[in-house]
Amino acid sequence: MTEIENLKRRDGKTLERIYTSYRSGFLMFASKYNLSREDILDVYQDAFVALIENAEKGKLDGLNAKLKTYLFSIGKYMIFSKLRKNKKDFVEIETLPDGLEWAEIDENNQHISQLEENLKKLGEQCYKILRLFYYEERKLDEIMEMLPYQSKDVLKSQKARCLKQLKEMLSKN
Repeated sequence: MTEIENLKRRDGKTLERIYTSYRSGFLMFASKYNLSREDILDVYQDAFVALIENAEKGKLDGLNAKLKTYLFSIGKYMIFSKLRKNKKDFVEIETLPDGLEWAEIDENNQHISQLEENLKKLGEQCYKILRLFYYEERKLDEIMEMLPYQSKDVLKSQKARCLKQLKEMLSKN
């Protein structure tokens, strides 16, 4: 039986193995979002429950991503939701192209504000493309399935235009 089938059946050994295998990695991953350890543990438990429920509903049938990636993705969105709820400042994209790290910008709140303004000015479509490609590390084929693009070349061109626009906006600030 596959892991997904075992999740559907709520097989105790499978649940325990998956829960313990990914827990410490998730705690490290989530620690960069400035939440308390208790909040991170709550998010992990909620994400794990959501993983099981999604398996039972058949949402994991034919899953192309690794189970760990899927679980972390659920957790990430729960973290973002919690941060929005707490009205904490956060940026969803971690790394800019050409090696410029958001952490370098993070030291100065003025830079963060400018960055957020510029990301919003890009428009929703550009924001989504850049977030999916650079932060979530999605492949262009995956992004095409999520956004209304019929051609990989069109998506690639749009991504390049968005990135160029963002770089120009950041260099003006």
